[in-house]
Formats: sequence, C-alpha cells, structure tokens
Amino acid sequence: MDNNYKVLIGLEMHCEISETNTKVFSSARNSYSDVPNSNIRPVDMAFPGTLPVVNKEAVKKALMASIILNCKQPEYMYFERKNYYYPDLPKGFQITQETKPAPVGIYGKLKFDCNGEEKEVRINNIHLEEDAASTDHYGSYSTIDYNRAGVPLLELVTYPDLHSADEAVAFLETMRSIYQYAGISEADSKKGQIRCDVNVSIMDKDKDESLEENWGTKVEIKNVNSFGGVRDAINYEIERQIELKHTGKYDEMEQQTRRWDEELGETVYMRSKVDAIDYKYFVEPNIPKFKISNSWLEKIRQNIPELASERKEKYMNKLELSEYDATILVKEKSVSDFFEDVLKEGIEPKIASNWISSIMLGNLNKLEKEIKDISLTPKMLAELITKVTKGDVSIKQGKEVLLKSLEEDLDPIKVIDDLGIKQIGSLDEIKKIVLEVLEEQPNAIDQYKNGKTNIIDFLVGQVMKKTKGRANPSTTYDLLKQELENR
Repeated sequence: MDNNYKVLIGLEMHCEISETNTKVFSSARNSYSDVPNSNIRPVDMAFPGTLPVVNKEAVKKALMASIILNCKQPEYMYFERKNYYYPDLPKGFQITQETKPAPVGIYGKLKFDCNGEEKEVRINNIHLEEDAASTDHYGSYSTIDYNRAGVPLLELVTYPDLHSADEAVAFLETMRSIYQYAGISEADSKKGQIRCDVNVSIMDKDKDESLEENWGTKVEIKNVNSFGGVRDAINYEIERQIELKHTGKYDEMEQQTRRWDEELGETVYMRSKVDAIDYKYFVEPNIPKFKISNSWLEKIRQNIPELASERKEKYMNKLELSEYDATILVKEKSVSDFFEDVLKEGIEPKIASNWISSIMLGNLNKLEKEIKDISLTPKMLAELITKVTKGDVSIKQGKEVLLKSLEEDLDPIKVIDDLGIKQIGSLDEIKKIVLEVLEEQPNAIDQYKNGKTNIIDFLVGQVMKKTKGRANPSTTYDLLKQELENR
C-alpha cells in the first residue's frame, strides 16, 4: 500500500439472532434447516389478513447487544416499514428500524484488539429487523427459500474508524465473539448467519481525518459472506483506488456499489450511488410502540453472560495462563467452554491449556473439523490427560491416542485398551532395555565420558524405539545417566 494515503473503512454487519424459538414477527421456527421452505407460516409469506407479533426474546437479545456496545437505548420501541420490492420480500417491504424514532441502540463504541494493539470504533447504530428469504441463481432459473424470511436480524453500522483490512476483520471477529458468548447468535457464516457490507475510501495522509470534506469517494461492497472475503475485498479495493489516484482518474470516480467476486479476486461494479435511495420509511401501523422500562434494561444488563474479554482476563490473572494461550482459548466460545469443563474434571489449567490449544486444536485443524463436530467430551480428554500425568501412557502415546479418537470418534480410553497401550514404568523392565542399548552402543559410552553428554538423548531415543514408545521417558533418562556415570 502507498504510504501517502490513509484508508477509511466503515462496516455494516448483519447477524441473525439464532437463539430464539421463533422468528421475529411470526410463530415459525427460528432454526437452520437444509430442507427449503420448511420453517414458514402465513405471515412470512405475506398472506392477506396476517399480522406481525413482536418476539419479546428477540427484542431482549437486541437490547443486550446494544448494552454491550455501550449504546443509548430508546425510551420507546418502534418498528418501521422500509419499502422496496424484491422476490425475497413477499410483502413488498421490510419491517425494520431507522434512526428516527431511535432503534435499539445508537452512538456506542467498542474497544478491540488488533495485532496486539487496542483499537476503538464508534457505533452509529444497531437495529433489529426481519431477514429476507434466500435466493440461489442458476443458469436458466432461480430458487427461493423462505426459511430465512422473518428470522430476527441485527444490523450494526459503524463510523469509518477502521484503517486496514486487519482492523476490520479483528472488529468483526470481536463482534462474532460477543454474539456467541452473550447467547445472541451462533454467528455461523457457513449457515449464512453473518453477512457484511464494507465501505472503503482513501484520503491524503496529511489531511485531517476528523473533517468529512477531506474524505475520499466512498465505495460500498455488498454482501461479503466471510471474514476472509472481507479482508481480500478491502485490500483489493484499496489498491484499486490508489491506482486511480496514480492515473489521475480518482476524482472522476462516482460514489458506487460494487460486489466481491471470489473467483475473479476483485470487486465488480454494480451501480452508482450518487443519491441515497428513498425507501419511504414510515412507522409500522400493525405494531404499536411499546415502552422500554429501565427495570427491564437493568435486568438484561445483570444477565449478560461472561464475555470473551472477561474470560481472557480471568485465564491470565487467576489461572496464570500466558496471553497467547488465553487468546487462543477464548477465540471460539465452544473451545473456551470445553476448556472450562476439562478444568471441572480436576485437570490443572496449564496442562489442560496445552492439550487443548496445542494438541487438540492442531489435530482438528488437520482433520478440517470443528470442536462441535467431535464426540470427544471434556471428561474423556481429562481421563486421557490423567493417564499421561500418572505415567500409565507416555505423552507421545497420548498424542497418538487423541488423534485416533478424533479421527474415528472413539473414546480415548477405549483406544488405549484396544491397542494394548501401557507405558512401562517398572524400573526393572526399563533397566533391562537400557542395558541392552548400552551394549549395542559402546561408542556412545566413550562419547559421554569425553564430555559429549547430549548423547544421552540419542540413547533415550533408542530405548523408546525398542519399547515402541512405551518406556517412561523420565525414568529412562535417569537410569541411563546413572549407568553412564557408573561406567
């Protein structure tokens, strides 16, 4: 990137609220389904005579997000109609919220970590609305699935306070973590629960960023469906705009909407956006306004679960884990929950952390699995760790057992029994093999006597080879050292 320019990035993050039983305005189930059009009710299809009914739990989750983001909550809750026709909106309008009257949250801020530095982004607003149906387009036809129609959706709009693709992705990851830890959403991009619009512009580095007239021409990139896509789209768009600067064509560029084409690896022009679209907002007449009481807000505030940042601080200060280990453990709530359940089985925090963050997650990455996909339970892992700690199984054997159990969805203890794995801990058994190795390696004895003491590691390896990894390494080392010293 050319250092003569500064990048301004704003985000519009859409996240479905998945932790409610029903949709936001209908009694249809709010759950992901591979069967198209199976979670629908007449109100989702806009049948005549149907009326929306607000899901109180969805409002509660939205207000919780607003509180976490340090936003101002409204005195009264309103919904509005956003009028535009599209096949995925049977009514011809979307029930949503605009800034007047105020949505569930305005003018907040969020601190987050990016590459070891604390950053802060201002939140313009967060509002609750209904999601549209999903469409898939093929060569000669399109399909539409109304399962998604009416799913409660949170839209979060930031100010252009982000200055790189890394910052944008770090912010999005932090928000995903908040939604997951607070029990608002699974925030699973594979299920289409997260989508993002990205606004990118560049400006001369030496100009005052606080003055809007110094900002460059804003380009909106619509519906980026993965954090990797957000990173790539931003980096491409920055370079594209800098190239326009270099060729003198930047001032001719109109404000526009583009889309991210993953196959081409570039943003593609969709339409100009010189004027704001007039959606003819007006208050939804079928949903009366209702008061948000201070007592309800306080109850919601008191019931906010422990978030990732709080767990990270706890892991570092109380459990004495390193910042690196704590960061890895809290990145995904499912991993953090698994870790805490292992601790409940009596495993020391540092030992549990090493097994989970280094060994288990490394194996899952190789197997292209997620922790939610495995049958291994925290109790099973704790039992395996205990076997290793007691010396019944070597660390090498333990790692092999864990990999096999993850690959084949087996209980680690069953794997140990089936393979007949048992570490040799008997001094007599190990000493017998140590003596065999020393007989086979007479030169090693001379090397040790001549000061090459690291030869002992080679000899330990020979013992482990003979025992197929079953000898206790610590006991083996001590016996070898004792024999070498005595000769």
